[in-house]
Amino acid sequence: MKALVVYDSVFGNTEQVAQAMGRGLAQLGDVETRRVTDVEPQDLTEVDILVVGSPTRGFRPTPATKKLLKRIPAGGLDGVRVAAFDTRFSVEETQSGILSFLVRLFGYAAGPIAGRLEKEGGDLVAPPEGFIVEGTEGPLRQGELERATNWARRIAEPE
Repeated sequence: MKALVVYDSVFGNTEQVAQAMGRGLAQLGDVETRRVTDVEPQDLTEVDILVVGSPTRGFRPTPATKKLLKRIPAGGLDGVRVAAFDTRFSVEETQSGILSFLVRLFGYAAGPIAGRLEKEGGDLVAPPEGFIVEGTEGPLRQGELERATNWARRIAEPE
């Protein structure tokens, strides 16, 4: 099987999560982890498993991530197992009612990513997942890299 983990990263946290996922998928044999700007739409259609992640910026994926996803040809992910993730802050820890309301209203980056992957024919094999960043720029919460590796291993398991 061939797997590709595609990510964008602003402060390096999402990149760390993506690299951990690549290690988790290594049991498949052929695994690449690449920044979104180093990927063309046809690269996404030539894999068995595709994982796409972005930091949550303004409740959405980064512009570079959205641009790549919009360029996937219609039905281009038919037969591809897909999953989506993001990095985010813990809204519970902010104890902000307004922020909690906005998150409930708009969500995080992984949801729209998963929706787009499914729209183009991908078979969503796991619910969108978020990995917690402490503060605005990080670091990742302790244990998140191990959790990312394990999450990716579950994606790789046969259905």
